[in-house]
Amino acid sequence: MAASRTRCPRLSRLRGPTLTKPSIASPFHRYYHSYEHDPEPPFTDTEDSILSAALNHVPSQGFTTLALTHGAEDAGYLDVSTNLFPRGPFDLINYHLVTQRLALKDRIQFPDPSIGVGAKVRALALQRLKANKEIIHRWPEALAIMALPSNISPSIAELARLSDEIWFLAGDTSVDTSWYTKRASLSAVYSSTELFMTTDTSANHGATEFFLDRRLGEVQSMGKAVGSVGQWMGFTAAATINVLRSKGVRI
Repeated sequence: MAASRTRCPRLSRLRGPTLTKPSIASPFHRYYHSYEHDPEPPFTDTEDSILSAALNHVPSQGFTTLALTHGAEDAGYLDVSTNLFPRGPFDLINYHLVTQRLALKDRIQFPDPSIGVGAKVRALALQRLKANKEIIHRWPEALAIMALPSNISPSIAELARLSDEIWFLAGDTSVDTSWYTKRASLSAVYSSTELFMTTDTSANHGATEFFLDRRLGEVQSMGKAVGSVGQWMGFTAAATINVLRSKGVRI
């Protein structure tokens, strides 16, 4: 059969499976991923300086304009520099989401080849959740900001990128409809676990880890088909919105 390429509609830099075989000369060929072509840095040096400094104020000030202002001051910029962030606190939330997603590949490695993909997905999801530890008491307000009409779409898109990142780093090489099923399911699991973590008072968030394991176990037996990128995003959006509504956020 002649080789053919079937590309799914693109979501920003995110791509669905490409039905091609890897090159024999390259055992580490990437079937598909947002890093297939190295993207430009998501933030300028100035934005990175201000936002990273602002994150230090989130535990005490929350995801607020005040935190942004303090971040600008700490980075050596005038208060007016916060005009670089027209979405206000959401830009600070988005910075946290994006930088923590991109940091995953450097924070956890899998030198043991016997570790399965499922175990890697669990480890990566748990590692990402732990990155919220210092600001988890502020996360409910972040979720409320993310649920604003203008912020829902980019919030869901970033959740989809996180799901794709985790599966990619775990070594997933699926090129059929399971590509969508896995990512849709993980998006729902991650968002619900993250929300559960905001109310977890157990030592070292042990209850959150148990909750994650339980939800991942449920997904393994769900067997729900999601056959296109549109269905995937619809599933992710519905799951995220339902989770937010369960906590009283009006959407």
